[in-house]
Amino acid sequence: MTDTIAPSQTSKTETPSRWLARGGDGRLHAEDVSLDRIAGAVGTPFYCYSAGALRQNYVNLKTAIAASNVSICFAVKASSNIHVLAELARLGAGMDIVSGGEMARALAAGTPPERIIFSGVGKTRAEICAALEAGLHQLNVESSAELEIVAEVARETGIRAPVALRVNPDVDARTHAKITTAKKDSKFGIAIGEVPAIYAEASMRPELNMVGLAVHIGSQILDLSPFRDAWAALADLVRQLRVAGLAVERLDLGGGLGIGDDAQAGPDLVEYASIIAETVGDLGCALNVEPGRWLAGRTGILVSEVLYLKESAGVPIAVIDAAMNDLMRPALYGAQHPLLTVEAPRLVESDDVCRIVGPICESSDDFGRYHGLGTIVAGDLVVFDNAGAYGAAMSSTYNSRDLVPEVLVNGAQFRVIRRRTNIADALELEQAGSWLAGENSAG
Repeated sequence: MTDTIAPSQTSKTETPSRWLARGGDGRLHAEDVSLDRIAGAVGTPFYCYSAGALRQNYVNLKTAIAASNVSICFAVKASSNIHVLAELARLGAGMDIVSGGEMARALAAGTPPERIIFSGVGKTRAEICAALEAGLHQLNVESSAELEIVAEVARETGIRAPVALRVNPDVDARTHAKITTAKKDSKFGIAIGEVPAIYAEASMRPELNMVGLAVHIGSQILDLSPFRDAWAALADLVRQLRVAGLAVERLDLGGGLGIGDDAQAGPDLVEYASIIAETVGDLGCALNVEPGRWLAGRTGILVSEVLYLKESAGVPIAVIDAAMNDLMRPALYGAQHPLLTVEAPRLVESDDVCRIVGPICESSDDFGRYHGLGTIVAGDLVVFDNAGAYGAAMSSTYNSRDLVPEVLVNGAQFRVIRRRTNIADALELEQAGSWLAGENSAG
């Protein structure tokens, strides 16, 4: 993954996301707000997002793909706070969801249901029913078994289900194995060779409205050639279905567009738009893409305080108050986020190294080794950059730790958009209910 930075490259920590800058005192600011100010107000660790950067990313992507008239549905799983979603919804973004809970979030954020697409390999009957009753744009169906359940729920509700089949084109996204989703052994989608027969049969069912096809090949993709391969295969499939007299009105091209950092450039949006136009632009289909990380990744940071300093095998270790439950990506994917200090780096030596670890009782609670941070002391604030996607959305209360707050910055103002959830809140969820008799209980 490209945000996994080799230790020799982490000295480039002084090229942060554009909305982060040092003030006159040398201390780091988020837009026009000092991170010290936010830390004093909400405590550490905390997530912080830039509303301005999020809006600008959406505008940049929308402008790049405007010629092909492509709609954008934000992948809610990347950053699911309703205030983040609302910023995008106000700009006209739709939402790509993978659960009933995400549907509730998208709707609460003000997204019209006709701009919501329900993806996901394991939708329940209740979720399908809720989606149909809410009037969602379409359901991306991933198996014949799921298609049958959608048809049953559609009959029961009397609501014709708008369905797109998710195609597995057997294309390697050439990214991390845990976020590659379209190789032939993947759990996702329907093998491309099986789609024509399934699509034809489903098109004959009155309870189903077969509107098109969907594909999603993986995440954090910087080499755009896999997109070309997947969308070219999808275009061939559309032509095959149309020769058979079947209507294909929509194409969901999926997400996966990666982000760069100061160690590696991000993808070229002009090339991305060109590939869309060259592969599927002449089909006359309504097109949409589902970016998550590209829109949100570089708009968020995680701020943490250094608790203790120690040494192991001759390597300095900084123990911080953020942990793997707050930022799961290093433990889950081996990712290493760019790291900054809120205070201007002290006494930077070219060969200095510091290992950053969290307090959780797991060896995997280790954020990696960093060069170029300068002298670190207890009480310092450190910042994990590029943490706006799959950060807070994947956080948990493991080890009975607090669920960290989220803060949104807009110019010279900030506000808490998710309060810290502490142990008192957690214990409230564990109040015992009444004992219930089992099936085989006597009397």
